[in-house]
This record gives sequence, structure tokens and C-alpha cells, in this order.
Amino acid sequence: MEPIKFCPLLKETLWGGNKIVSFKHIEGHQDEQIGESWEISGVKGSESIVANGPYKGKTLTEMVDSMKDKLVGTDNYRRFGNEFPLLIKFIDAKQDLSIQVHPDDEKARKYGLRNGKTEMWFIMDSEKDAFLLCGLKEKITPEQYTKMVEEGTICDAIAKYPVKADDCFFIPSGRIHSIGSGSFLAEIQQTSDVTYRIYDFNRRDKNGNLRELHTQKAAECIDYSVQKNYRNEYVPTKNQGVSLVNCKHFCTAVYDLDQPMTLDYSELDSFVIIIGIKGEGVFNDNEGNTTTLHEGETMLIPATTKTLNVSGTIKILETYV
Repeated sequence: MEPIKFCPLLKETLWGGNKIVSFKHIEGHQDEQIGESWEISGVKGSESIVANGPYKGKTLTEMVDSMKDKLVGTDNYRRFGNEFPLLIKFIDAKQDLSIQVHPDDEKARKYGLRNGKTEMWFIMDSEKDAFLLCGLKEKITPEQYTKMVEEGTICDAIAKYPVKADDCFFIPSGRIHSIGSGSFLAEIQQTSDVTYRIYDFNRRDKNGNLRELHTQKAAECIDYSVQKNYRNEYVPTKNQGVSLVNCKHFCTAVYDLDQPMTLDYSELDSFVIIIGIKGEGVFNDNEGNTTTLHEGETMLIPATTKTLNVSGTIKILETYV
């Protein structure tokens, strides 16, 4: 099986901008507020469509159903069945996103959902004043939280970070957060579209309606503990993999390459997703397939692939389960 690329699913949002269209070199859509490009998705109703090769036109779910462990790995297929376990996005926030939190798997199932949501952000070229909100900076009680939401002061309790390219944040379920205006990033998350919106700055949608808030559900999900630093600290290093996140839902590393390198997956029982962050590279696998990946593109490497030889000048995120 060769590496698989998918047609992006562009999502117009209240807070979206115009970076995604130019970053991905997409024709049209310049007048739309594209907040998200769903690069690889098994979410029902928003399933990715294969863009290349012999499986062109098939959905990701159809691919998993057909290829099973050969595509996703033996253990992953046993755990997740035909549901692909990760959702990959590019996000462009021209305006602040709502203050929100995601439930863990247990709380999500309480409300009839299959999965909660743990995610991570990798910052790309953003505006000079771009920022994020991530994690509580002071200890508050659920009662204080409710009062601050009512008063519109909940942002005062959340840590604020100016961001630049290559910054990384891990957002486990329960961590209150918001993507601030000017931020442009890649997001890796569990396959889930559940978000509990806490505060939305009293904004109205295109029909003039206030968006729904989920204050009480969010209160049950928030992790009220406080940490000194919510930014993932790492040392950027050329021409080797640098681990960013290693959790039960996904493992992610960044590679900043300008020399040839071999990625060895011979002992890995999982698919691998490669996300192009900057530059361009050529990927040759052990089965003789050659694939070019540009910044703004994402590809799925089947679990049957043993090695990838990479050449070119390219920065990528590598993630698997």
C-alpha cells in the first residue's frame, strides 16, 4: 500500500481567516472565513475522501473497513474497529475562539458520546501578537468558575501565552483553553467533535444568535489543578526526531530536515501520519512508492510500511497511536 493523501475538508467559521487557503495553495475560497481544514478525519458526516491512487474517492472509514489492520495496525484495529482514532486539522484564528473544555472518555460516554478529546497544538507562522489561553493560572472552585462565567471574567483565571512558530502545547481532556486571534497551527486530537463552550465573548452568529454555552457540563469536566507552565518545552534539533507528546492517545515528534533520513517503522504496529509544516520533501518507502509532500499537505502511511527514506528540505510532524 502506498502513502495516502486526502481531499481537505474546509470549514468556514465565525472566527476563521484566510491563511489556510494560501498555505495549502487552494484555488478559490479567498472570500470565505476558513477557520479549519480537516486533513484526516473519520468523524461521521465529515469523513475524509482519498485524493490519490487506486483508492481515490473512497472514504477513510471505507478504507479502514476494507484494509483493517493492514492500514491501522493490529492493536489499533482491535481497539477502535472501523473508527479511525485521530483527527488532524490546520486551524487559522483571525478572531479569538471561545473559551472551552473537552471531556475525557468516561465523561463523554456519560452523555452518550464514544470518545472524549485530548489534543495538541503545534504553532506555525502566526501573527506577531498571536496568543493562546491554556490552563488555570490560579486555583478556583467550581462555584467560583460559575460566577466568573456569569460575570464574563473567566479569562482572568486562565494562563495566557504569546506564541510563535514551533511552540507546542498539550491539551489533555479537562484543561480549559482557547486559541487566540492571530494563531495559525496544526492540531492533532482524538477522533471526537465534542466541545463544551464556556464563554464566547457574547458574539453572535451570522443569523444574529448567541452561540450555545455548556457551562454546567464544562464545570464537571474541568481539571481545576494549577501548573506553573502549560507550554511543552523542547529543544529544536536539526535532522533528528524530537519528541513533543507521548500520551495514551497519540505520540508526536517533529523533524526539521535538510539532510536525507530514514524513518524506521519496522517495529511499530500502527499507521503513521506525516503533516507538512514547512518546505518540501520526497518520501520513498520500502515497497518502492515515491511520494512528494509539500507544506500544507498531510499523508497517511499504512501500518504495512516498514521504512520511509526522506530527502529534501522539510519540517514535518509525525504522529501515530
